[in-house]
Amino acid sequence: MAKITPDNKSVVVRFAGDSGDGVQLLGSQFAESTALAGSDFATFPDFPAEIRAPVGTTFGVSAFQINLGARRISTAGDQPDVLVALNPAALKVNLPALPKGALIILNTDAFNARNFSKANIETDPRETGELKDYQVVEIAISTQTLEAVKPVGLSKSDAEQCKNFWALGAVLWMFGRDRGPIKDWATKKFAKKAPEILAGNLAALDAGHAFAETAELSAEIPQFEIGPAPMEAGEYRSITGAEALSLGLAAAGELADREVIFCGYPITPASSILHHLSRMGDLGVATFQAEDEIAACCAAIGASYGGKIGVTSSSGPGIALKTEAIGLATAVELPLVIINSQRGGPSTGLPTKTEQSDLYQAVYGRNADTPLPVIAAAGPGDCFDAAIEATRIALRHMTPVFLLTDGYIANAAGPWELPDMDDFEPILHGTPPTPKGDPTELKRAIWNRDPSSLGRPWIAPGMEGLAHRIGGLEKDIATGDISYDADNHQAMSELRANKVEAVAEFIPDQIVEQGPTKGPLAVVGWGSTHGAIHRAVFVAREQGYDVAQIHLRYLNPLPKNLKRLLAGYDKIILPEMNMGQCATLLRDKLGLDVISLTKVSGQPFKISELEDTIKEHAPATLKKAAE
Repeated sequence: MAKITPDNKSVVVRFAGDSGDGVQLLGSQFAESTALAGSDFATFPDFPAEIRAPVGTTFGVSAFQINLGARRISTAGDQPDVLVALNPAALKVNLPALPKGALIILNTDAFNARNFSKANIETDPRETGELKDYQVVEIAISTQTLEAVKPVGLSKSDAEQCKNFWALGAVLWMFGRDRGPIKDWATKKFAKKAPEILAGNLAALDAGHAFAETAELSAEIPQFEIGPAPMEAGEYRSITGAEALSLGLAAAGELADREVIFCGYPITPASSILHHLSRMGDLGVATFQAEDEIAACCAAIGASYGGKIGVTSSSGPGIALKTEAIGLATAVELPLVIINSQRGGPSTGLPTKTEQSDLYQAVYGRNADTPLPVIAAAGPGDCFDAAIEATRIALRHMTPVFLLTDGYIANAAGPWELPDMDDFEPILHGTPPTPKGDPTELKRAIWNRDPSSLGRPWIAPGMEGLAHRIGGLEKDIATGDISYDADNHQAMSELRANKVEAVAEFIPDQIVEQGPTKGPLAVVGWGSTHGAIHRAVFVAREQGYDVAQIHLRYLNPLPKNLKRLLAGYDKIILPEMNMGQCATLLRDKLGLDVISLTKVSGQPFKISELEDTIKEHAPATLKKAAE
């Protein structure tokens, strides 16, 4: 039995099979076991682009990749070291991503003429020499599963569905993981199903583990021993971006002492936020699934009008439909948190693939001059803090706020340290004036804005002696009455712009995460490119390249010191999963030129892609070996 102990390395594992093979469950539970073992990790669930694609076709391949190690892990990894392929289509789709020497575990029961035909494979790849550069382990996983669950009495179709648990058991042995937590989870998961379903899955789990440990074939299966990662002391759990966002919104409600009303319409990949929040009623969160995107946004505005924290969410196509309503919230100065889980576009585009192509939409995409604050989360765990910050800005300045994530962040998972809520400042908002005195003066007082934030008092129906007029027509800057006055419209347009600019007075200065504060090269990123950039810059610096990493959370307005900071570098590289939108933003707002590195393949950046670009633009900074 080969033993590999990568004390300072990471191992990338990818599970792949048909959409009905339970690949996402298999991967997510292996991630949970990794979290419990104390290793750092990052995941990348990759869903098929086709809805209910024919079984066995390449269009229907679902994959789950996890990078785990005893060091800091910032991405799900470039190339899988281990591939578990449950059918030929999964092997065909994923084989090009494997490095030579990778371990491939094949479910040989699926390697037959029928499945080859479905995947458009002319000849069995095991016979063509395509796999000669890899460690291939052939296991009849389906047969082994059927044999293991036979005593339970499941039907053949139900028994075959247990093969993901069989594969999970084998992989748990490979990495020395405990089956106990998986069994506890399965007991709760299948509590409402027939008892034999639970029994069958647990039997398959144990059988896969025993097979990997004792069968003669197991001599070919390497065992990985990965210790705990050097993390700061604390209590950690595995969390996805969508779940962290949901918890962050609930926490924001507590910090503001206001209920949260989430109004959404199902759309990939944003729907999971609605699913998570619907289970948080005991945390002061109410959810409403509207009949369409426009209704969802208008309902969230109604919640804010009623004194609650209105939140709506979608992806690019849905945000486009919400645009007029977002303008309404801007005009009447109501807080609104708008979450955009970006995906490939335009139009319906690539619903299950990730992209960062809605930055223009968030910063510029409304009729008239309607600027809004825009922030972006950098990873799954960061979504919690980003949700709180977006809510804080919305309530402090009484304005809609965009919070950008993407499909990668929403579905990916990583370890997250449980926060101490005492570390967060309360979220403050405008206090209505006392209803007394002359009615005209009272009306003016209602619209007196805070001089620093320009946020107006939050007036809700039922407040004695107070009223808030709502509607899309322009308002008088002093009284809130409808106004068609030209000078007033100029003043209101300037107020809306100044309100967004005022956000910059409350946000921290931009920091440099790695490297010098001035020098030959900086890599600037935003959103989910953070992990790949972090690792690429780290590796490049270890190899002697003088390069820095700067990552942006605040995209509109930009941090006040950003122009001065970036001016200290000779070159700026900006990787993003679009055709150069943030690069355009920096040129527009700061007048700085940047080297734009773009990718719109539906897949996140690889570390190697960024390393190559860094070395291309900073060859002269390589230190001499003697140094």
